[in-house]
Amino acid sequence: MKLRKMTSAGMMDCKKALIEADGDFNKAVDIIREKGKLVAAKRADRETSEGAVKSRIEGGRAILVCLGCETDFVARTEGFQALADEIADVAFKNFPADVEALKACKMNDGETIEKEIEVFTGKTGEKLSLVYYGKVEAPFVYAYIHKLTGKLGAIVGFNKSVSEELAKGIAMQVASMNPVAISPEDVSQEMLDKEFKVAVEKTKEELVRKAVDAALSKAGINPAHVDSEAHIESNTAKGWLTPEQANQAREIIKTVGEQKAASLPAQMVENIAKGRVQKFLKESTLTEQEYQMADDKISVKDAMAKADKEAKVVDFKRVSLSD
Repeated sequence: MKLRKMTSAGMMDCKKALIEADGDFNKAVDIIREKGKLVAAKRADRETSEGAVKSRIEGGRAILVCLGCETDFVARTEGFQALADEIADVAFKNFPADVEALKACKMNDGETIEKEIEVFTGKTGEKLSLVYYGKVEAPFVYAYIHKLTGKLGAIVGFNKSVSEELAKGIAMQVASMNPVAISPEDVSQEMLDKEFKVAVEKTKEELVRKAVDAALSKAGINPAHVDSEAHIESNTAKGWLTPEQANQAREIIKTVGEQKAASLPAQMVENIAKGRVQKFLKESTLTEQEYQMADDKISVKDAMAKADKEAKVVDFKRVSLSD
Protein backbone atom coordinates (compact mmCIF):
# COMPACT_ATOMS: atom_id res chain seq x y z
CA MET A 1 0.00 0.00 0.00
CA LYS A 2 2.89 2.35 0.75
CA LEU A 3 4.41 1.67 -2.68
CA ARG A 4 1.06 2.12 -4.36
CA LYS A 5 0.49 5.50 -2.68
CA MET A 6 3.94 6.69 -3.72
CA THR A 7 3.85 5.50 -7.32
CA SER A 8 0.13 5.34 -8.17
CA ALA A 9 0.86 1.93 -9.69
CA GLY A 10 -1.64 -0.92 -9.46
CA MET A 11 -1.61 -3.25 -6.46
CA MET A 12 -0.41 -6.25 -8.49
CA ASP A 13 2.32 -4.16 -10.16
CA CYS A 14 3.51 -3.06 -6.72
CA LYS A 15 3.49 -6.65 -5.47
CA LYS A 16 5.47 -7.89 -8.49
CA ALA A 17 7.98 -5.06 -8.12
CA LEU A 18 8.55 -5.85 -4.43
CA ILE A 19 9.03 -9.55 -5.20
CA GLU A 20 11.50 -8.71 -7.99
CA ALA A 21 13.33 -6.31 -5.65
CA ASP A 22 13.47 -8.90 -2.85
CA GLY A 23 11.60 -6.55 -0.57
CA ASP A 24 13.91 -3.60 -1.24
CA PHE A 25 11.46 -0.70 -1.25
CA ASN A 26 13.67 1.82 -3.09
CA LYS A 27 14.56 -0.75 -5.73
CA ALA A 28 10.87 -1.57 -6.19
CA VAL A 29 10.16 2.13 -6.85
CA ASP A 30 12.88 2.14 -9.53
CA ILE A 31 11.44 -1.02 -11.12
CA ILE A 32 8.00 0.59 -11.43
CA ARG A 33 9.51 3.73 -12.94
CA GLU A 34 11.54 1.72 -15.41
CA LYS A 35 8.42 -0.16 -16.42
CA GLY A 36 6.78 3.18 -17.16
CA LYS A 37 9.73 4.17 -19.36
CA LEU A 38 9.56 0.89 -21.26
CA VAL A 39 5.83 1.24 -21.89
CA ALA A 40 6.34 4.83 -22.99
CA ALA A 41 9.12 3.83 -25.37
CA LYS A 42 7.05 1.03 -26.91
CA ARG A 43 4.10 3.35 -27.44
CA ALA A 44 6.04 6.47 -28.44
CA ASP A 45 4.46 6.57 -31.89
CA ARG A 46 0.89 6.43 -30.53
CA GLU A 47 -1.32 9.53 -30.65
CA THR A 48 -2.60 11.09 -27.44
CA SER A 49 -5.86 12.46 -28.82
CA GLU A 50 -7.78 11.99 -25.57
CA GLY A 51 -7.09 13.54 -22.20
CA ALA A 52 -7.93 16.51 -20.03
CA VAL A 53 -7.46 20.27 -20.27
CA LYS A 54 -7.13 22.09 -16.95
CA SER A 55 -6.76 25.74 -16.00
CA ARG A 56 -5.92 27.66 -12.88
CA ILE A 57 -6.57 31.35 -12.42
CA GLU A 58 -6.03 33.85 -9.63
CA GLY A 59 -5.51 37.58 -9.69
CA GLY A 60 -3.79 38.52 -12.91
CA ARG A 61 -2.31 35.11 -13.65
CA ALA A 62 -3.66 32.06 -15.42
CA ILE A 63 -2.26 28.78 -16.70
CA LEU A 64 -3.56 26.20 -19.14
CA VAL A 65 -2.31 22.61 -19.25
CA CYS A 66 -3.29 19.55 -21.23
CA LEU A 67 -2.45 16.00 -20.22
CA GLY A 68 -2.97 13.60 -23.08
CA CYS A 69 -3.61 9.86 -23.25
CA GLU A 70 -4.69 7.36 -25.90
CA THR A 71 -8.24 6.47 -24.87
CA ASP A 72 -11.29 8.13 -23.43
CA PHE A 73 -11.52 5.27 -20.92
CA VAL A 74 -8.24 6.29 -19.25
CA ALA A 75 -9.04 10.01 -19.57
CA ARG A 76 -12.20 9.55 -17.51
CA THR A 77 -10.54 7.67 -14.66
CA GLU A 78 -10.24 9.33 -11.29
CA GLY A 79 -6.48 8.76 -11.18
CA PHE A 80 -5.86 10.43 -14.54
CA GLN A 81 -8.01 13.44 -13.69
CA ALA A 82 -6.28 13.76 -10.31
CA LEU A 83 -2.87 13.71 -12.01
CA ALA A 84 -3.97 16.39 -14.49
CA ASP A 85 -5.30 18.53 -11.63
CA GLU A 86 -2.09 18.19 -9.63
CA ILE A 87 -0.01 19.12 -12.68
CA ALA A 88 -2.20 22.22 -13.10
CA ASP A 89 -1.67 23.13 -9.41
CA VAL A 90 2.09 22.74 -9.75
CA ALA A 91 2.10 24.77 -12.98
CA PHE A 92 0.24 27.65 -11.36
CA LYS A 93 2.39 27.59 -8.25
CA ASN A 94 5.69 27.59 -10.17
CA PHE A 95 4.56 29.50 -13.27
CA PRO A 96 7.43 28.02 -15.35
CA ALA A 97 8.57 29.47 -18.66
CA ASP A 98 7.57 26.58 -20.93
CA VAL A 99 6.44 22.96 -21.06
CA GLU A 100 9.96 21.57 -20.62
CA ALA A 101 10.44 23.64 -17.49
CA LEU A 102 7.09 22.41 -16.22
CA LYS A 103 8.12 18.77 -16.70
CA ALA A 104 11.06 19.43 -14.37
CA CYS A 105 8.86 20.90 -11.62
CA LYS A 106 8.31 18.71 -8.57
CA MET A 107 5.01 17.24 -7.45
CA ASN A 108 3.84 16.90 -3.85
CA ASP A 109 5.74 13.62 -3.40
CA GLY A 110 9.03 15.21 -4.49
CA GLU A 111 9.16 13.59 -7.92
CA THR A 112 9.16 15.59 -11.12
CA ILE A 113 6.09 15.83 -13.31
CA GLU A 114 7.96 13.97 -16.05
CA LYS A 115 8.67 11.06 -13.67
CA GLU A 116 5.07 10.95 -12.44
CA ILE A 117 3.81 10.76 -16.02
CA GLU A 118 6.21 7.87 -16.69
CA VAL A 119 4.92 5.99 -13.64
CA PHE A 120 1.30 6.54 -14.64
CA THR A 121 2.15 5.36 -18.15
CA GLY A 122 3.36 2.09 -16.67
CA LYS A 123 0.20 1.82 -14.60
CA THR A 124 -2.25 2.37 -17.49
CA GLY A 125 -0.27 0.59 -20.18
CA GLU A 126 -0.87 3.41 -22.66
CA LYS A 127 1.03 6.50 -23.67
CA LEU A 128 0.63 9.67 -21.61
CA SER A 129 2.11 13.02 -22.56
CA LEU A 130 2.11 16.60 -21.36
CA VAL A 131 0.58 17.91 -24.58
CA TYR A 132 0.46 21.61 -23.74
CA TYR A 133 1.30 24.29 -21.21
CA GLY A 134 0.61 27.99 -21.60
CA LYS A 135 0.37 30.97 -19.29
CA VAL A 136 -1.06 34.47 -19.37
CA GLU A 137 -0.31 37.39 -17.06
CA ALA A 138 -2.45 40.51 -17.45
CA PRO A 139 -4.48 43.06 -15.45
CA PHE A 140 -7.53 40.80 -15.88
CA VAL A 141 -7.61 37.16 -16.98
CA TYR A 142 -10.38 34.71 -17.77
CA ALA A 143 -10.37 30.95 -18.37
CA TYR A 144 -12.79 28.78 -20.29
CA ILE A 145 -12.86 24.97 -20.46
CA HIS A 146 -15.41 23.21 -22.64
CA LYS A 147 -17.43 21.29 -20.03
CA LEU A 148 -18.89 18.71 -22.41
CA THR A 149 -15.59 17.16 -23.49
CA GLY A 150 -12.94 18.68 -21.24
CA LYS A 151 -10.60 18.57 -24.23
CA LEU A 152 -10.75 22.23 -25.28
CA GLY A 153 -9.79 25.32 -23.36
CA ALA A 154 -8.56 28.90 -23.54
CA ILE A 155 -7.23 31.62 -21.26
CA VAL A 156 -7.46 35.28 -22.22
CA GLY A 157 -5.75 38.35 -20.78
CA PHE A 158 -7.39 41.79 -20.90
CA ASN A 159 -5.96 45.26 -20.28
CA LYS A 160 -8.64 45.92 -17.66
CA SER A 161 -11.46 44.29 -15.75
CA VAL A 162 -14.42 43.45 -18.01
CA SER A 163 -17.85 41.95 -17.53
CA GLU A 164 -18.30 38.21 -17.08
CA GLU A 165 -20.38 38.12 -20.27
CA LEU A 166 -17.70 39.78 -22.41
CA ALA A 167 -14.80 37.82 -20.87
CA LYS A 168 -16.56 34.48 -21.35
CA GLY A 169 -17.63 35.39 -24.87
CA ILE A 170 -14.10 36.28 -25.95
CA ALA A 171 -12.63 33.18 -24.28
CA MET A 172 -15.20 30.99 -26.05
CA GLN A 173 -14.37 32.77 -29.32
CA VAL A 174 -10.68 31.93 -28.88
CA ALA A 175 -11.50 28.32 -28.02
CA SER A 176 -13.90 27.74 -30.91
CA MET A 177 -12.35 29.83 -33.69
CA ASN A 178 -8.65 29.25 -32.96
CA PRO A 179 -7.22 32.64 -34.01
CA VAL A 180 -3.52 32.81 -34.91
CA ALA A 181 -3.02 36.25 -33.33
CA ILE A 182 -4.91 39.05 -31.58
CA SER A 183 -4.95 41.41 -34.59
CA PRO A 184 -3.49 41.55 -38.13
CA GLU A 185 -0.67 43.71 -36.78
CA ASP A 186 0.34 40.90 -34.43
CA VAL A 187 0.81 38.29 -37.18
CA SER A 188 4.50 37.57 -37.73
CA GLN A 189 6.16 38.44 -41.02
CA GLU A 190 7.17 34.80 -41.33
CA MET A 191 3.51 33.71 -41.24
CA LEU A 192 2.50 36.47 -43.68
CA ASP A 193 5.22 35.42 -46.12
CA LYS A 194 4.16 31.79 -45.84
CA GLU A 195 0.48 32.64 -46.44
CA PHE A 196 1.36 34.84 -49.42
CA LYS A 197 3.46 32.07 -50.96
CA VAL A 198 0.62 29.58 -50.51
CA ALA A 199 -1.86 32.11 -51.94
CA VAL A 200 0.32 32.68 -55.02
CA GLU A 201 0.57 28.95 -55.74
CA LYS A 202 -3.15 28.42 -55.17
CA THR A 203 -3.99 31.33 -57.48
CA LYS A 204 -1.75 29.99 -60.24
CA GLU A 205 -3.26 26.52 -59.92
CA GLU A 206 -6.80 27.88 -60.11
CA LEU A 207 -6.09 30.08 -63.15
CA VAL A 208 -4.40 27.21 -64.98
CA ARG A 209 -7.22 24.84 -64.03
CA LYS A 210 -9.81 27.33 -65.29
CA ALA A 211 -8.08 27.57 -68.68
CA VAL A 212 -7.73 23.79 -68.93
CA ASP A 213 -11.40 23.22 -68.00
CA ALA A 214 -12.50 25.71 -70.65
CA ALA A 215 -10.42 23.90 -73.30
CA LEU A 216 -11.78 20.51 -72.22
CA SER A 217 -15.37 21.73 -72.34
CA LYS A 218 -14.78 23.20 -75.81
CA ALA A 219 -13.56 19.75 -76.92
CA GLY A 220 -16.75 18.17 -75.55
CA ILE A 221 -15.08 16.54 -72.54
CA ASN A 222 -16.50 16.89 -69.03
CA PRO A 223 -13.66 18.37 -66.88
CA ALA A 224 -14.95 16.48 -63.81
CA HIS A 225 -14.30 13.17 -65.59
CA VAL A 226 -10.61 13.95 -66.20
CA ASP A 227 -9.51 15.91 -63.11
CA SER A 228 -6.95 13.23 -62.23
CA GLU A 229 -5.24 10.31 -63.96
CA ALA A 230 -7.11 7.91 -61.68
CA HIS A 231 -10.44 9.41 -62.78
CA ILE A 232 -9.44 9.24 -66.44
CA GLU A 233 -8.64 5.53 -66.15
CA SER A 234 -11.75 4.81 -64.05
CA ASN A 235 -14.14 6.71 -66.33
CA THR A 236 -12.61 5.13 -69.41
CA ALA A 237 -13.20 1.69 -67.90
CA LYS A 238 -16.82 2.66 -67.14
CA GLY A 239 -17.33 3.75 -70.74
CA TRP A 240 -17.90 7.41 -69.83
CA LEU A 241 -14.82 8.29 -71.88
CA THR A 242 -13.56 6.70 -75.08
CA PRO A 243 -9.84 5.87 -75.23
CA GLU A 244 -9.51 8.64 -77.82
CA GLN A 245 -11.15 11.17 -75.50
CA ALA A 246 -8.91 10.06 -72.63
CA ASN A 247 -5.78 10.65 -74.72
CA GLN A 248 -7.16 13.96 -76.01
CA ALA A 249 -7.86 15.06 -72.42
CA ARG A 250 -4.31 14.19 -71.35
CA GLU A 251 -2.91 16.23 -74.25
CA ILE A 252 -5.13 19.24 -73.48
CA ILE A 253 -4.24 19.13 -69.77
CA LYS A 254 -0.53 19.04 -70.62
CA THR A 255 -0.32 21.59 -73.43
CA VAL A 256 -2.93 24.11 -72.28
CA GLY A 257 -1.69 23.82 -68.70
CA GLU A 258 1.91 24.54 -69.67
CA GLN A 259 0.94 27.41 -71.99
CA LYS A 260 -1.29 29.07 -69.38
CA ALA A 261 1.27 28.66 -66.59
CA ALA A 262 3.92 30.33 -68.77
CA SER A 263 1.70 33.29 -69.66
CA LEU A 264 0.10 34.17 -66.32
CA PRO A 265 0.26 37.94 -65.63
CA ALA A 266 2.48 38.30 -62.56
CA GLN A 267 0.73 41.45 -61.31
CA MET A 268 -2.72 39.88 -61.53
CA VAL A 269 -1.52 36.79 -59.63
CA GLU A 270 0.05 39.00 -56.96
CA ASN A 271 -3.10 41.09 -56.53
CA ILE A 272 -5.31 38.02 -56.16
CA ALA A 273 -2.83 36.51 -53.68
CA LYS A 274 -2.85 39.70 -51.61
CA GLY A 275 -6.61 39.50 -51.48
CA ARG A 276 -6.38 35.94 -50.21
CA VAL A 277 -3.97 37.01 -47.47
CA GLN A 278 -6.38 39.77 -46.39
CA LYS A 279 -9.15 37.18 -46.24
CA PHE A 280 -6.88 34.97 -44.11
CA LEU A 281 -6.23 37.85 -41.69
CA LYS A 282 -9.94 38.60 -41.42
CA GLU A 283 -10.81 34.98 -40.69
CA SER A 284 -7.80 34.09 -38.55
CA THR A 285 -7.10 37.05 -36.25
CA LEU A 286 -9.22 37.48 -33.14
CA THR A 287 -10.24 41.15 -33.52
CA GLU A 288 -11.25 40.71 -37.17
CA GLN A 289 -13.20 37.47 -36.80
CA GLU A 290 -16.98 37.48 -36.79
CA TYR A 291 -18.08 37.40 -33.16
CA GLN A 292 -19.79 34.07 -32.57
CA MET A 293 -21.71 35.26 -29.51
CA ALA A 294 -23.53 38.06 -31.35
CA ASP A 295 -26.86 37.74 -33.12
CA ASP A 296 -25.77 40.04 -35.93
CA LYS A 297 -22.63 39.88 -38.10
CA ILE A 298 -20.25 41.98 -36.08
CA SER A 299 -16.49 41.64 -35.62
CA VAL A 300 -14.93 40.83 -32.27
CA LYS A 301 -13.28 44.25 -32.31
CA ASP A 302 -16.63 46.01 -32.75
CA ALA A 303 -18.35 43.76 -30.21
CA MET A 304 -15.73 44.64 -27.60
CA ALA A 305 -15.97 48.36 -28.39
CA LYS A 306 -19.74 48.15 -28.03
CA ALA A 307 -19.43 46.50 -24.60
CA ASP A 308 -16.46 48.50 -23.33
CA LYS A 309 -14.62 51.04 -25.50
CA GLU A 310 -11.45 50.78 -23.44
CA ALA A 311 -11.26 46.97 -23.26
CA LYS A 312 -8.61 45.17 -25.28
CA VAL A 313 -7.24 41.63 -25.39
CA VAL A 314 -3.52 41.65 -24.61
CA ASP A 315 -2.79 37.90 -24.72
CA PHE A 316 -4.42 34.51 -25.11
CA LYS A 317 -3.55 30.82 -25.08
CA ARG A 318 -5.58 27.91 -26.44
CA VAL A 319 -5.34 24.14 -26.60
CA SER A 320 -7.54 21.47 -28.14
CA LEU A 321 -7.09 17.71 -28.32
CA SER A 322 -9.52 17.59 -31.23
CA ASP A 323 -7.58 19.79 -33.71
